[in-house]
Parts: sequence; C-alpha cells; structure tokens
Amino acid sequence: MSTNLQIGIVGLPNVGKSTLFNAITKAGAEAANFPFCTIEPNVGIVEVPDHRIYDLAKMFNPKKITPAFTRFVDIAGLVAGASKGEGLGNQFLSHIRETDAVAHVVRCFESGDITHVEGTVDPVRDMGIINTELCLADLESVEKKKTKVAKLAQAGIKEAKAELPVLNKVFDTLQEGIPARTLDLSEDDLAVIRELNLITLKPVLYVLNISEDDIADPMKNEYVKKASEEAEKEGAKWIPISAEIEEEVSELDPEEAKMFLADLGEDEPGVNHLIRAAYSMLGLINFFTVGPDECRAWTVRAGTKAPKAAGKIHSDIERGFIRAEIVSYNDLMWYGSYANVREKGLLRVEGKDYIIQDGDVAYFRFNV
Repeated sequence: MSTNLQIGIVGLPNVGKSTLFNAITKAGAEAANFPFCTIEPNVGIVEVPDHRIYDLAKMFNPKKITPAFTRFVDIAGLVAGASKGEGLGNQFLSHIRETDAVAHVVRCFESGDITHVEGTVDPVRDMGIINTELCLADLESVEKKKTKVAKLAQAGIKEAKAELPVLNKVFDTLQEGIPARTLDLSEDDLAVIRELNLITLKPVLYVLNISEDDIADPMKNEYVKKASEEAEKEGAKWIPISAEIEEEVSELDPEEAKMFLADLGEDEPGVNHLIRAAYSMLGLINFFTVGPDECRAWTVRAGTKAPKAAGKIHSDIERGFIRAEIVSYNDLMWYGSYANVREKGLLRVEGKDYIIQDGDVAYFRFNV
C-alpha cells in the first residue's frame, strides 16, 4: 500500500491531538489527561474519502479495490522551550520533517476536567508557542548551513556567494519567530534550503478543537474567532473540529455513525473535511486505473504530466511511456460503460505533455 499524503499532527499537550488521532485512525494512541503521554510518534494510515473509486468498482467488479491513503503522524505535545530541551525537548521534530503538511491542533474549549499546560485557554498564545518552537528548531538547521556556506563564500566560492543571501534572509525571518513559509521564495531560493527540510516551510492547517456544543455554529465561539483571525493573518487554512465527537463517531458502526452525525446536522465526519482541506492546501488530485484485477486511486499534484503520473504506478511505465488513454470519471458514470464512452468519441489519446486532471481514468501504453 502506498501512502500518498503525510500529515504531522502537532500542538501543546492536552489540546486534543491524541484524541483526534485516535478518531482518525482508530489506532488507540493513549490519550491520558497528563502531558507527554505520547512519547513515540504514533502513525496511522487512513483512507482518503473519495466515493469515485467505489463507483468505478461497481462498474468493473474488480478482485481488489485500493483507495488513496493518508498517513497521520501524532507527535508528542510540544511545550515552550522544547527547542532548548524543555518537556520532551525537540527529539520528535525530526518526525515532522518527513511529512508533507502540518495539522496544528489548537484548543478552543473550556474544561475543568482537562488541565491546560499553560494554565488557561488562549488559542492565539498557544499558536505562537508552537510556531516559535518550530522556528527555533529550523533556525538551528539554517544556522549550521549558513556558517558552512559563509566560510566557502569568504574563500571566493561562487555558488556559496549566491546561496548566502538566501540563507541570511531565511535565518533573519526565523529569528523573528516568523515561519519560513511566509517568505516569497523563488524556485532557486527553495533549492538552497531544500535539503534542510524546514518544518516552517510546510503548509499548516490549523485544526480548531471545539466542544460538541459549538458544532452547529463554531463562529459563536470567541476562541474560534480569535484563532481563525490569527490563521488568516499568516495566510493559513483552518477548520473547526470536535475531537471528542470524532472519537465517538469512530467507535460507532457506519449506520449508527450516520445517524449520530445527522442529529448534529453533519453529513460526514470532520476528519473527512480535514483530509480534503489538506489535499486542497497541497494541490493534490486523484486519478484512477481500472480493470478486472484492481480499481485503484492514485494521488498526484495538480499540473502533473502523464508520464510522471504513470511513474506513480511503476518507473518502467514512465520510462517507456508511449501514450495515455483517458476517460473522465464523469463521462464514464454518465454513459455507463467504456464501450459507450468510446462510441461517443470521449475516449482521448494523449501524449507526453498531457496534464492529468482530477477524476481521469487512465490506461498507459508503454514499451521498455
């Protein structure tokens, strides 16, 4: 099974990270009411909500159905001073470096039963603490490279002279506690820092954890108002979710879950919204391959050309790519079969420059 999207879940202790993770993956990560109960990065793999793969499977009746998957990594709660070794220190930050995006869980609910590591609920302060710690962790990486490159630049190495201004710019920004993603960096600039795998360069989705009472109208919650304004200031996406409800839903069978959500005025779990928001944030789309053996969803970035998409299936197909035979999911559903679509002239033969579209059903011809 190939997992296409990796999301790291971060936040202060006791904000609902592990509760949300449990709901997402039903993996049972321990969610006790004390800081640092999560001391290994918990990893869970969850299906990307996309009904199209099952619609196609009804048509092709394959032996196997393989939807797209997302990999969630639950990181131990960070605290102020983590980069200096406070709490569990920043030993877990390396796990976030490997992810595509960060889901930053922010507590937006009051509860006498769940202690807050900072003593009070203040989402904007909490967001700042985590961002500062992530900036400090990145600062360390940038400083090491900057020191090395500065020496080479002094020795007259042309490449180092070109790299140094980029590293200085990123370093100065991080030193102010501002994430690297807020910088307007060119492709060349990004190439200079790519190997550092900076956490603050990754897109962030703020997950505002609310109580069940706020589900009907999250914007009534003052904490949500403040946290969403703060997210928008830095150009980040945000979504309200009740981790508690998500956990309850995850323990019900599908029919009960449907009824439970309907009572709350929801048509699907909040986790689905989270995955879709991450897809949209990263510009990801799904295309499909179908047949009697397997119907499968594949995830690529929007703008991916056909040979590169074929390479997701196998490197040989990319290497020996001849052409792609493409049908859109909508046409296939509308006309009911491949034969009908072909008859209507809607099966297209595309070459190397074709850009794969969301919902394409593709068959790749290749020769190695």
